[in-house]
Amino acid sequence: MRAGGSGGSGVGASIVAHPLWWGAAWSAVFAALVIVAVVAAWPAWAWIVLAALLIAPCLVATIVVLTGTPRDHLHARSSVFGHFFVRYLALVFAFLTWAVSIILGAAISTSIQAAARGDEDEIVGLGLQLLGTLTPVVVALLWLGLVVRCAWFLGRLRGWGEAPATSEVPARLLADRPALRRVAIGLAHPGLLLAVGVVAGITALFAPQGEVTLVL
Repeated sequence: MRAGGSGGSGVGASIVAHPLWWGAAWSAVFAALVIVAVVAAWPAWAWIVLAALLIAPCLVATIVVLTGTPRDHLHARSSVFGHFFVRYLALVFAFLTWAVSIILGAAISTSIQAAARGDEDEIVGLGLQLLGTLTPVVVALLWLGLVVRCAWFLGRLRGWGEAPATSEVPARLLADRPALRRVAIGLAHPGLLLAVGVVAGITALFAPQGEVTLVL
């Protein structure tokens, strides 16, 4: 009994001491399983579940850290130039997105009408089929944007160290449970979030391809 308890305690102490390494190892195992599932042509739901398990520890820790951080926590620490430059990049990206959406919308509309040969029912059917195909792609792209945004904020909030002794994370977050606080901050690493978030996004991007095929 002592050996078992000591082993469990040892693993727990190791997780507290090196949360990032444990998180990376967990993610690597499930990333490998996702690759095996895709190559072996497992059902789509199976490797989507694996992708969810892959990102779960980092995502939960990120939610805990960011939920416990007020929105304006770092506002006073950001420079005026940084504030305006980020807004400038956001406006440029929004304009490019708007322009691309207009071009793609016109091209898609023309293609659907040409394929349906003026049949209204056929046009509606092709439109709905295309919507079902594109929705997961758009959701995945928006997810990638969310991951990048959260990772950028985590980089400013806690830095890029494994488990920084000092950070901008509010002191009241899990203040009565220092070990759990260290694990949460360690797992909420911007690099790890980017890695597992991109894998999950790519998984969602490729998931519809085996399920829906649009022929124009």
